[in-house]
Amino acid sequence: MALVLLGINHNTANIDFREQVAFPPEKVGDAIRRASALDGVEELVIVSTCNRTELYVQIDLGEASAVDPDIYIEEALLREQEHRLIAWLSEFHGLKEEEVRRSSYFRWRDDVIRHLMRVSCGLDSMVLGEPQILGQIKSAYAVSKDMGVIGGNLGRAFQEAFSIAKQVRTDTAIGESPVSVAYAAVTLAEQIFSDLPSLNALLIGAGRTIELVARHLTDKGVRNIVVANRTLQNAVELGAKFGAEGVLLSDIPEQLVKADIVVSSTNSQLPLLGKGAVESAIKRRRHKPMLLVDLAVPRDIEPQVGEIADAYLYSIDDIRDVIEDSVKSRTEAAEQANSIIERGVQDYIRQLRSLNAVNTLRAFRDKAELIRDREVEKALRALEKGDPAARVLEALARGLTNKLIHSPSVQMKKASADGRDELVQLTRELYELDTPAAQAVPPVNIENP
Repeated sequence: MALVLLGINHNTANIDFREQVAFPPEKVGDAIRRASALDGVEELVIVSTCNRTELYVQIDLGEASAVDPDIYIEEALLREQEHRLIAWLSEFHGLKEEEVRRSSYFRWRDDVIRHLMRVSCGLDSMVLGEPQILGQIKSAYAVSKDMGVIGGNLGRAFQEAFSIAKQVRTDTAIGESPVSVAYAAVTLAEQIFSDLPSLNALLIGAGRTIELVARHLTDKGVRNIVVANRTLQNAVELGAKFGAEGVLLSDIPEQLVKADIVVSSTNSQLPLLGKGAVESAIKRRRHKPMLLVDLAVPRDIEPQVGEIADAYLYSIDDIRDVIEDSVKSRTEAAEQANSIIERGVQDYIRQLRSLNAVNTLRAFRDKAELIRDREVEKALRALEKGDPAARVLEALARGLTNKLIHSPSVQMKKASADGRDELVQLTRELYELDTPAAQAVPPVNIENP
């Protein structure tokens, strides 16, 4: 078994391609069911946000890996899984495999947990240390758990990542500065307009990102805010928190005429704002400039809107410079976070090794108890037949000894013949054969134990 990751993010693909590989909430369940049916897939979590699409998978490498633990054999098996996952992702989204392969990255074993911890802490985000990603990963984990595709291995990895993310937030200053895509959007507006409080803002959506935008705009003194959403109640409830008006998406054309700032972030699979609607609004505004910031993936605003004079359109990829200027204060905190993550990875590895030892010890004990039960049963039958108790006890002790040391004796002889002296030395260490007490015990005839 092995933990693997196939991913595409803002560092490997632009927004055009990220739109094509995103999993909208209404399709995640179907995607999980279909991906779980792939050969070798035992556990699965799909993380899909505006900046990344990632498949975390616990796979079964099959009997070949167990029979031949050679690292090259294992890597070949892992690469087979990579090709299988790429083929599935390509087919699901109707893309060419080469396109997906060119924009993707593949990790396995320790690198998966390291990457997951970095993502959970916000160190792999476009906005260094941004807090929203942890909630998004927890939501993705919850979906897989509810669908029964999370087991002990992948579950343990995610729980460790959540724990490390909490520790990083507690022990470093990674989240102290108000840096997020929402904050960057408002910072961008502040750079473009000289008098932010006098402007009108139209916010499209009612999720966490839009709530943060509303909060940052309010902190900057903006009071004329309208929230548009598919569900009126959600728009009204969010608007009430900031003294804003709530309207339906169908009211957007009317609201556009008054809007100086438009920020959109929804889960819509189709654009909500087209070139025609914005062009019409700009004309009615007598070409007064309008800033439009699209924080959604897939995008809410048609890219062609950027061709309109006096309409300044920015996608989530376009605000990188704003974000990079804002995160300089987090660099030192990020270094501290990386140290915490590396300790977390090593702790996770030690836990896995301990679990492997526990499983081996359990199997060893089960085998020993089976031998014991059989020998005791044989001794009881001898006693029932009237055999002398002393002879029965002697036979019981001899039988237990012979049966318990038989397999180790055979394997050590084979290892020695194959030149694997390390196994013989490990056996001496395991059974403490070099201690004075062990050396005083008469030797066992391993030719006929």
